[in-house]
Amino acid sequence: MRKKIAILISGRGSNMVSLLKLRNEPDFAGDFVLVLSNKADAGGLASAQQAGIKTAVIDHKGYADRAAFDRAMNDLLKAHNIELVVLAGFMRILSDWFVGEWQGKLINIHPSLLPLFRGTDTHRRALEEGVRVHGCTVHFVVPELDAGPIIAQGVVPVLPSDDEDALAARVLRQEHILYGRAVKMLCAGDVSLEGGRTIYRQGADWKNETALLSPENRA
Repeated sequence: MRKKIAILISGRGSNMVSLLKLRNEPDFAGDFVLVLSNKADAGGLASAQQAGIKTAVIDHKGYADRAAFDRAMNDLLKAHNIELVVLAGFMRILSDWFVGEWQGKLINIHPSLLPLFRGTDTHRRALEEGVRVHGCTVHFVVPELDAGPIIAQGVVPVLPSDDEDALAARVLRQEHILYGRAVKMLCAGDVSLEGGRTIYRQGADWKNETALLSPENRA
């Protein structure tokens, strides 16, 4: 059974564009049926339309409060029989009610190795703390910000020459790889949320079992 997927964006949607490439993979068990934005001028809408994906805009400014906006989104997602909601640069904090409605079916990617550096300015904070590795995390969304059970993580080295822009670009490249792998796992039933924990299906095919060490061990 193929899962019906909605992607929520607020901007250019680079992760969305990367995710849509999954449609070219024969073993992908999902269908992208909707790209939804809270901003009519989000650049990712045009990219989705060019890819033949239905788009919609629900402007949060047209609603009295967060709860009313979230209910409007929920109604649209339910009308499209969505089974997995993927946040890809969606710049709105979701209400506890909405998160509860989509528990186990709502995921996000965050530009740090959670639980490190929750919130914003993750690359600057990583550089200030002097960590030698940084990266990104795909996680189930829970009411507490950036605190949901982890699905997958991607690691990049922090180089002595890095500034925020260089580190951010390296992490973003990893995001484009990691998010697709996580969505494929969810659609295949290889990972799920049970009892507040991430559960991996026994026998799932893990293709990437190597570790990244930084600095690299050359001994």
